[in-house]
Amino acid sequence: MYVKKYSDDRKGVFVTKPSLPPLEEYVEYLKRIWEKSTLTNMGPLHEEFREKLSEFLDVDICVPSCNGHMALELALQALNLKGEIITTPYTFASTTHAIVRNGCTPVFCDVRESDCTMDPEKIESLITDKTVAILPVHVYGMPCNVEEIEKIAKKHGLKVIYDAAHAFGVKIGEKNISSYGDVSMFSFHATKSFNTIEGGCAVIKDYNVAVRFYQLINFGIMGEENVAFVGANAKMNEFEAAMGLCNLVHFEENRLKRKAVYEIYERELAGIDGIRMLKPYRRDVERNYSYCPVFYDEEVLGVSRDTVYKKMAEHNIFTRKYFYPLTSEFDCYKSLGYNGETPVARRLSRQVLTMPFYADLEKETVVEICNLLKEMF
Repeated sequence: MYVKKYSDDRKGVFVTKPSLPPLEEYVEYLKRIWEKSTLTNMGPLHEEFREKLSEFLDVDICVPSCNGHMALELALQALNLKGEIITTPYTFASTTHAIVRNGCTPVFCDVRESDCTMDPEKIESLITDKTVAILPVHVYGMPCNVEEIEKIAKKHGLKVIYDAAHAFGVKIGEKNISSYGDVSMFSFHATKSFNTIEGGCAVIKDYNVAVRFYQLINFGIMGEENVAFVGANAKMNEFEAAMGLCNLVHFEENRLKRKAVYEIYERELAGIDGIRMLKPYRRDVERNYSYCPVFYDEEVLGVSRDTVYKKMAEHNIFTRKYFYPLTSEFDCYKSLGYNGETPVARRLSRQVLTMPFYADLEKETVVEICNLLKEMF
């Protein structure tokens, strides 16, 4: 059995660190929980968070959940999709699992080298009479080319469900990323730029689908004595809602801190042949700076990504091969022969390291990390 072990005395610079609000702000919400003695089941803090979240995302319907994965899996179920869903293997396990656990078949589309998101030019060749939806992923907070994807979906009568786990707070021009698609799923896991400890939400355009989703996350209960269909338990509790209310206030402050750290990496690594960072597909994208992925081209550098990974660890600097391997290469999927050739995604997965990156990462530490990389090359 695989068990990840932690100790309280770990030393080094780690790939991520959760953003936490001032303790006294969280304690004020804890006092309200103790006063009401309501811990879960869509309590007062849950409802307050849902309302403020909807306002922040500029949407009519937003339903919090216990985590992003269950939001995605149950949203697909609420849409009652059966057939092939075009998606990308350059993502976390959750995306592919949600499709397969709903009895649908993933069809893998390649990604663009510039931003690691689904390549719209590769989509139509994968559409068959079994295709029911497109499920793109906003990777590292880089938005997909939503205009082209939704144009294709409309042409072929397909649903669009965005895995927006990394994209909370991202805007394209004046529009929030939540404006696109039939459904968008956001993750509020501790490692994200905005967190509720664990948690997530689904933004849903269709009211009837939203009602079904709301029922699915609460066992299929439709009344005190009426359980109409088989549901799950994916509710967000009051402690997570409290963390969300605190962190929502500080989101923009943290986004700007993360932006400053990211720009140091950009400045320090600029001009090194064989090292590349991503760019959004439009200049008017307002990024959330979720992660700091850096791509290492072994043919140019003469040093592999894996060597960089090991050398960094020797100096107690811990990076992550995120995303590697592709989900299509997982043991549970690689023998199933799902359709889709993805050579660009495969190459990128063998080049990428997400670097240490969080709002409070000291600038001097970032420079030291970059100097260590320069010494390698």
